[in-house]
Amino acid sequence: MIIIRQITVEEGEPLEKAIKRFKRMVEKEGIIREWKRREYFEKPSTIKNRKQKALVRKLMKKTRHPRDSKSGY
Repeated sequence: MIIIRQITVEEGEPLEKAIKRFKRMVEKEGIIREWKRREYFEKPSTIKNRKQKALVRKLMKKTRHPRDSKSGY
């Protein structure tokens, strides 16, 4: 799947500003993150384990009790 993105450079606009705009657009769409994720083959079992560990971390963070600021601990 090929997605073509274009940035039009306005008359008198500095090239650096257009490049920054392009970089923001690419980052917002997650293109670089997706490319890095697909750069190497990952076994299905590894994907499953990674997702399971992420879920456990998320649940642990959610169930963690915030410390009472008045207790001094």
